[in-house]
Amino acid sequence: MADPKNDKAADPWGPFRYFIGEWSGSGQGEPGISRSDRDYSLVLHGRFIQIRNRAVYEPQEINPDGEVHEDLGLLSFDKLRGKHVLREFHVEGFVNQYLIDPPESDRGRIVMISEAIENIAPGWRARTTYEILSDDEFREEFDLAGPGKDWERYSATDFKRLPK
Repeated sequence: MADPKNDKAADPWGPFRYFIGEWSGSGQGEPGISRSDRDYSLVLHGRFIQIRNRAVYEPQEINPDGEVHEDLGLLSFDKLRGKHVLREFHVEGFVNQYLIDPPESDRGRIVMISEAIENIAPGWRARTTYEILSDDEFREEFDLAGPGKDWERYSATDFKRLPK
């Protein structure tokens, strides 16, 4: 992946501009099989990217009522650190703050690793990986690691861009 500091002069959103628009996805994971709707939009004079996400999980044996998950994200660029920062606010009360992991990211893949998570026991980590599959498709994988543990896949969702 190109150095974000150098990308800023040409395009402050570099690898994230691809996501701008509306998406629909299907996935599965620990909470079950899901259908998702997501929107990425530039807000506040293009200084931030806002991400609105809603996933509906089908009922399953361990969760007979199913589950609705919603989160709101804001992506910014921290000029002092020279890094993009993603802050996600989840309906369950968690707030995740992520940074790009440059060694794991390249032009077709973005890996974000939490630097802080609010409202969870100390030591937990989260990782979100975005893999661009085509001009109109990407895969998101969300992994968690408990204190002193390795990453475990929590969910994976395949998204398709909706027509404008």
